[in-house]
Amino acid sequence: MAFDGVFLYKTANEIGEALNSHIDKIYMPSRDELVLLLRKKGFAKRLLISVKPGYSRIHFTENRYENPAAPPNFCMLLRKYLSSARLTAITQPGFERIIELHFTSFNELGDCVNLRLICELIGNRANVILVNGEGKITDSLRHSDVETAARLILPGALYEYPARQERQNLLSCNISEVCKKLALSSDNLPKALLCEFDGFSPLVCREIEFKAGRLLSSGAADDSESALNTALSDLKSLISGKSEPCIVYGDDGAPLEFSYTNIEQYGGYKKQRFDSISALLDAFYGERDNALRINAAARDIVRLITNLKSRTEKKLALRLTELKNCENRDTLRIYGELLKANLHNIPNGASQALVENYYDENLSKIKIPLDPALSPAKNAEKYFKEYKKTYTAEQTLTALTENDRAELIYFESVLDSISRCATLSELEEIRRELGDAGYIKSLKPPKKARPVQNNFKEYRSLEGYRILVGKNNIQNDLITTKLASKGDLWFHVKNIPGSHVVVFSGGNEVSDETVMFAATLAAGNSKAAKSSQVPVDYTVIKNVKKPSGAKPGMVIYTSNKTVFVNPAKDS
Repeated sequence: MAFDGVFLYKTANEIGEALNSHIDKIYMPSRDELVLLLRKKGFAKRLLISVKPGYSRIHFTENRYENPAAPPNFCMLLRKYLSSARLTAITQPGFERIIELHFTSFNELGDCVNLRLICELIGNRANVILVNGEGKITDSLRHSDVETAARLILPGALYEYPARQERQNLLSCNISEVCKKLALSSDNLPKALLCEFDGFSPLVCREIEFKAGRLLSSGAADDSESALNTALSDLKSLISGKSEPCIVYGDDGAPLEFSYTNIEQYGGYKKQRFDSISALLDAFYGERDNALRINAAARDIVRLITNLKSRTEKKLALRLTELKNCENRDTLRIYGELLKANLHNIPNGASQALVENYYDENLSKIKIPLDPALSPAKNAEKYFKEYKKTYTAEQTLTALTENDRAELIYFESVLDSISRCATLSELEEIRRELGDAGYIKSLKPPKKARPVQNNFKEYRSLEGYRILVGKNNIQNDLITTKLASKGDLWFHVKNIPGSHVVVFSGGNEVSDETVMFAATLAAGNSKAAKSSQVPVDYTVIKNVKKPSGAKPGMVIYTSNKTVFVNPAKDS
């Protein structure tokens, strides 16, 4: 990936169309992301600033980002100082990965003030810093450590640029002299270019070498120095002129590299061109960002459910062992009965009794261990007490093991739902579900909490029937027990955690095509989404029951049919 200094330069030029716009709204979807809604006559765009390690960037975005109910402190500070501020300039020191947004605003006294929002997009040290007109830091997203930091990033400190290495700027240097210098370098060409030029990434350096080599091999250049001169001159023209945003995709179809110039070094790999830098970055980072955001938000829930699942598995194993020990309870009762029938034949202080077992059709002799300290009658009473104890234990353990198994199935269903979450609101539904079930502490909703919306996945069959797919256990219960009528068709993967799918047919007979389509949706929205020939059960809603006290999403059903399908890919 090549979000280098030159790429930022091209991005800054693109963002320049927002000059003279004002900030309408400020959001922080996460602690590492900032979104500014910029408006002016005939212009309204969202500017995304991300300082997430490995994802640092700035660009216009078309993606919609969910915002937390309570904004972070840095977001509130920016709203205080920058609300309605006007963007007057965008600057970049050389080809450094630093971009400065210059604003004018009015303070509490009505005086016009100048402010800079400095975005340092430098690896793991990426930061967003608000600086006043005197060059002092008002605040920053990340503060520096007073004792160990090379420079001070704290409120009230004078802002200083990070230390930089002196390198050539391709737009202002003498390319011919640089080519002669590089020809004498002992380093390979990409490394020499990286050390020589400001704002170059390894990808761009390799691309220059590739294009120079192609010029030389085709006869378009007389020697390597001339070929390099031409390649650098072409790149200089591209930097000064219109970009050629490009993404290269790997063999697996995942985005591999991007740049402001056409990438040719990867040969036959699939490439995609874009009309703008922002569109490229939206395409490259959009899905990754969302998945990263969901994973970060879900981490604590996944850890909790995984721990609960592990604990329940251990409890179940212990209870099954205890339950197995209860299998000999009938032997205890028989011992007690035989001792009771033979009390007159057993002397006090005996350690065992040899009696005739009248429960055996052959009336064989049986040895019964005794406690010499107890009388024969007390030994018989002891065996009866142990029998009663194991009988009660068996009943209790049977109920507990059934509950453990139900909990394990429920935990699997929650983990499956989390794995398919596409938005933070879907994750919040699962969090509320766990809170209602008592697995986590229910948080008080914020004063301005948004109303809960059940955004089911919705489809239409070829016959026009509405098909709903639950995204979590709460939605599954709602679809199956509240929204569906008795004649509607219900689908679920067989013995695997997954979504409830309902075809709202109103009791009408549906075609085989609709049955197979709904079944593929059920398979695609389950833990078996990456399998093939998945068994899916289906029946009418009247045959689906939710037992009293059952976990969310847990039902029983009868009179079902089963089809085998490949999961829907776009489910």
